[in-house]
Amino acid sequence: MTDAASKTMIASVMNEIGHNARRAFAALALAPSHAKNAALQAAARQLRLRRSRILDANRIDMDAARAKALSGAMLDRLLLDGSRIEAMAEGLEAIVALPDPIGKVLADWQRPNGLSIQRVAVPLGVIGIIYESRPNVTADASGLCIKSGNAVILRGGSESFHSSQAIYACMREGLQEAGLPLDAVQMVPMRDREAVGFLLSSMAGMIDVVVPRGGKSLIRRVQEDARVPVIGHLEGVCHVYVHGEADLDMATSIVLNAKMRRTGICGAAETILVDKDIAGAALPLIIDALTRAGCEIRGDDAVVAADPAVVPASEDDWSREYLDAIVSMRVVDDLPAALAHIGKFGSGHTDCIVTNNDAAALEFLGRVDSAIVLHNASTQFADGGEFGMGAEIGIATGRIHARGPVGAEQLTSYKYVVRGAGQTRP
Repeated sequence: MTDAASKTMIASVMNEIGHNARRAFAALALAPSHAKNAALQAAARQLRLRRSRILDANRIDMDAARAKALSGAMLDRLLLDGSRIEAMAEGLEAIVALPDPIGKVLADWQRPNGLSIQRVAVPLGVIGIIYESRPNVTADASGLCIKSGNAVILRGGSESFHSSQAIYACMREGLQEAGLPLDAVQMVPMRDREAVGFLLSSMAGMIDVVVPRGGKSLIRRVQEDARVPVIGHLEGVCHVYVHGEADLDMATSIVLNAKMRRTGICGAAETILVDKDIAGAALPLIIDALTRAGCEIRGDDAVVAADPAVVPASEDDWSREYLDAIVSMRVVDDLPAALAHIGKFGSGHTDCIVTNNDAAALEFLGRVDSAIVLHNASTQFADGGEFGMGAEIGIATGRIHARGPVGAEQLTSYKYVVRGAGQTRP
């Protein structure tokens, strides 16, 4: 097929998807809660019933990924097993249990002239979601969009193509069982990168917002090329700061979990900062725990001096999202120095302080300008499910519209409903 013919074919397919999504949105936006919940419950049931098919599809993707020598972190993000499929099904059921965000009265007031004004939550419209690697995003994103009355156009990564298609079939079956329009959830059926370009640049009349979820290059491309608003999710350069008044056992436990529970997620800690007042006691414990867990440590001079196994850190390491069993570690003079480091090298995602000093914790929580800040808790709690949202599309690191975990409530806008009794403006 010639380039011209390929572009024509992509335009035809994408325009049809866009028009179908707008029609489906018109119906889904008015769907009652019980119908949306029925679709999600049916989809969860299908995920369990089709477990073997999903695993077979995932094996195809995993074999191809291994043949391409993808990293261990990428393979972990791509892998599905029985527990991860069950987690997807439970995530949909958790979304069912959430209150319907649509129609919620956000504010209500009366004017002196007798007008009654309400601010009421409404869906965003048609959402384009572009994501890489993680096939579970197919279920999470679809479920959140259905719950919030939004039609969605999914474009998963090429490496997870077969897995995502198998999950997508479950979501469509759920919509059909509930009598809702199937085109409320659609997936771009081709791997060609031109399809992403067309979605971003030529579908402004059909798509209301784009949500990218993936690496830095994907996010940058979406933000540069999109002709519609973007709910951005930048990289997760997450920090754990061990303050001078931290409990050492707690600090070691939190650091180990924040880095090593799952290294390939955006909430994994990438830099550990240790206060110099506690470094002599803390560094041996933290370094030993991480090393035993198989983590490579890249440190500044003070950390290198503490253990010969530590690799000297480069300047680039302080702003790097490893998504792997690697962490950078630095000794800092005090809380202001830790805040300065995070302000310079952080990505505005998730940062934590470990301390028994409430005043220091309050200062950290107030001054760190990240979407999520924690006191004495692992950064791996940066997750919509852990926040009680059922699931999430991603962690938004921008400041416009949504910030932090993007769940069903964050996929809404609002309108003003004004009721009068014949008033006219003088």
